[in-house]
Amino acid sequence: MSGGVTAAWARADLEALSARGLRRYVEPLDSPQGPVVRLGGETLVNFSSNDYLGLASSAPVREAARLAVEHLGLGTGASRLVVGDTPAHHRLEARLAAFERAEAVLLFNSGYAANTGILPALVGPEDAVFSDALNHASLVDGCRLSRARVVVYPHADVAALRDALARTEARRKLVVTDTVFSMDGDVAPLAELVEACEAHGAALMVDEAHATGVLGARGAGLCEELGLEDRVDLRMGTLSKSLGGMGAYVATSRAVVDLLISRARPFIFSTALPAALCAAAEAAVDMVEGVPELRAQLWRNIRRFAEGLRALGLPAESRSAIFPVVLGEPERALDAARRLRERGILVKAIRPPTVPEGTSRLRFCLSAGHTLGHLDLALDALRAVGVFHG
Repeated sequence: MSGGVTAAWARADLEALSARGLRRYVEPLDSPQGPVVRLGGETLVNFSSNDYLGLASSAPVREAARLAVEHLGLGTGASRLVVGDTPAHHRLEARLAAFERAEAVLLFNSGYAANTGILPALVGPEDAVFSDALNHASLVDGCRLSRARVVVYPHADVAALRDALARTEARRKLVVTDTVFSMDGDVAPLAELVEACEAHGAALMVDEAHATGVLGARGAGLCEELGLEDRVDLRMGTLSKSLGGMGAYVATSRAVVDLLISRARPFIFSTALPAALCAAAEAAVDMVEGVPELRAQLWRNIRRFAEGLRALGLPAESRSAIFPVVLGEPERALDAARRLRERGILVKAIRPPTVPEGTSRLRFCLSAGHTLGHLDLALDALRAVGVFHG
């Protein structure tokens, strides 16, 4: 039998994962992405999607993609450095640069590709990277791939970061952090991080994946909200969450973009994003800026849901669209997710290694597409299931 040895390895590892409640499964949707979805023959209110503004299935975004397919086809056939570059890529980069108020933007195929490409392109063995303890796995892996010395500072602890920066005699110092942390929904102390970096001659890279489209007067993220765009060296954003598509980008200086084009391996060695995705993302950016009612509706939902969670005795802050309900062990989170699904609520259990041991949770993500009825249904289901007791 082909792969007999590795199949035996896999079966043993799968049994171990199952015993710990950590085995993963995929389950395809039977409907477009949205606040209500069809899954496994059930109609469920979806609280597990990062489609914060409901743009993934919106008519303008889908129409932009359709027109681009008609004019430029689907696949790009090669990397952008070969023959995969199209006018759609350049239009989107220019649109994103204006949106981010940055000198230049470079597209990547995913947030993971961006973070694992940018860091090794900028720092190496003679350098040091300082990473928040709760950073996304893509930043963690980017730090490792850089071969720089990695200093992990306690979550959001600027004093510890300052001390580490002062004690490190590296050629280059680079601090990396999420702005909105994907599993807890809390926000980085960005102003203090900027000051710490400036005081110690360090560069700062932020991952705005869960802030883009959600925070800021124009929806450009936490850097915009705090007026710090010009004081942050690199801002990574994603096209796959509030913008409803697929891909990512970095907003930075022209010099850094030019360097990444020559050094960032995920950019160099990946087939380019389809032009249709670029066109769809451009339409989505136009909606983020041009239809502020979407963000206003999202924030009405955020405040309402936070109030409801607090009424149930659960801690909840209105800082992002992400609300964790921490339950502890994987089995408890899986059981709670199953019982909520029986009541029409789709919220997935998040378990290690995505979150630290002992912090398995339900992770509620809100959308502008959720109605007050959807929120009340979820809160009533939480009350009925009683996951917060014991």
